[in-house]
Amino acid sequence: MKIVNISEAKTNLSKLVALVYRGEKVVIAKNNLPLVDLVVHKPEGKRKLGLLAGKFTVPDNIMEEDAEINSMFYGSDA
Repeated sequence: MKIVNISEAKTNLSKLVALVYRGEKVVIAKNNLPLVDLVVHKPEGKRKLGLLAGKFTVPDNIMEEDAEINSMFYGSDA
């Protein structure tokens, strides 16, 4: 395990990332007090598309303007 202070981590970030990628544990500290671990990114998995399929219907008039909404945006004399 390698412990480095923030200033050293900023200077040597590329080297530290390479160490972590090769399997070494790196801890970033402030005033020698460990704050965070530098770890390899692990994807959370694929997002599932279509979660709302069949749960609602799109109204036929979705693209039509609404007088009430227009008056909220442009005022009642528009």
